[in-house]
Amino acid sequence: MKVSAVSGHRARLDVDRAKASALITAFATTEAGDPSRDRLRARAIEAWLPLAQHLSRRYAGRGEPADDLVQVAMVGLIKAVDRYDITYGTDFAPFAIPTVLGELKRHFRDRSWAIRVPRRLQELRMAINAANSTLTHVLGRPPTAADVAAHLGVSEEDVLEGLEGALAYHTTSLSTPVGEDHAHELGDTIGAEDHGYELAELRIALGPALARLTEREQQLLSMRFYGNRTQSEIAQHIGISQMHVSRLLAKALAKLRSLLEHDG
Repeated sequence: MKVSAVSGHRARLDVDRAKASALITAFATTEAGDPSRDRLRARAIEAWLPLAQHLSRRYAGRGEPADDLVQVAMVGLIKAVDRYDITYGTDFAPFAIPTVLGELKRHFRDRSWAIRVPRRLQELRMAINAANSTLTHVLGRPPTAADVAAHLGVSEEDVLEGLEGALAYHTTSLSTPVGEDHAHELGDTIGAEDHGYELAELRIALGPALARLTEREQQLLSMRFYGNRTQSEIAQHIGISQMHVSRLLAKALAKLRSLLEHDG
């Protein structure tokens, strides 16, 4: 009973494979512009979907959601369907598998890093990992940075840079509890920029800078920013137009800003 069930399952898989092959052949041999081409393309992609799902499972357990991996594999499958040329004389599966796997590998290379690092460092990290495995077997001990550098034909500085870049593959959440009682989070222990220091420095520098303005410029700024008078009130007090006051204030502020930047 069990034998016949297994045989039946294999036969069904063969029929599915045959149907899928027929669909991709029909699509690949249909001329562009044919009204049936889009329908054949959709049916071919659907028929070969189990292949994409199967290949995506190879990368399960690496920190990426299974649904995301299936979507990435689907992108590779669609590319394979669109690029397949029956004149190559190759069945679709051997043609599609490298395309789907390549898409999955690119996904992990480009998007699964917690912090974006240059592609050169990502590829160097993979080369270092492979070299570590090879050299550990050959040398009978963990290889040094010099061993890896010699094996890869790069400098020790490059190896160290690659190892530092590898730290970006996984990061610790700022919400991670810390301390014996776990009462605080990691983010609470990280210092932040205190703008109060910058403000204090500005106040210290402001006095000498104001002293270098003319008496009239000091008077205008004092009435405007310390006396909280409007430009109209200042104009009436001094006996000039409001437009003139506006120009004088702008000139005084520009001069003051220049003095502060120069002193800084």
